[in-house]
Amino acid sequence: MGTILFHAMPKYQISCDVLPHYLPEQSAPEEEVYGFAYTVTITNTGEVAAQLISRHWVISDARGHGEEVKGLGVVGHQPLLKPGESFQYSSGSRLRTPTGTMHGSYFFVAEDGERFEAAIPMFVLDAGQAAGPDGAGSGRVLH
Repeated sequence: MGTILFHAMPKYQISCDVLPHYLPEQSAPEEEVYGFAYTVTITNTGEVAAQLISRHWVISDARGHGEEVKGLGVVGHQPLLKPGESFQYSSGSRLRTPTGTMHGSYFFVAEDGERFEAAIPMFVLDAGQAAGPDGAGSGRVLH
């Protein structure tokens, strides 16, 4: 009988958690400007260290207006994440409607030269979302 081998975790794997919240102080609903901030936590859940090289976001408002954002790094950084390490940053976006969605991907190069993408799951930006006691809304992630 053969031996069954399996890994507890994939070699190249990144998890992304996003917490969005509405910024009323950076919004002007009468001018169709709705400001949002989001905090992203990127964690290397794989077995090999990997460096974040670039990002690709798809931002859509409730009218179906979409915008793509591509660029090197995140907030001026290209963090190298060892297995188990995390990098957290905050950024923002503006919509013309009180609700919308964002999703995308990060491009990584692993320490061994392997290139891979990590998906950023779709999440909702919602100006009507009630803020919690700490001022942040309870983020919803769509799967």
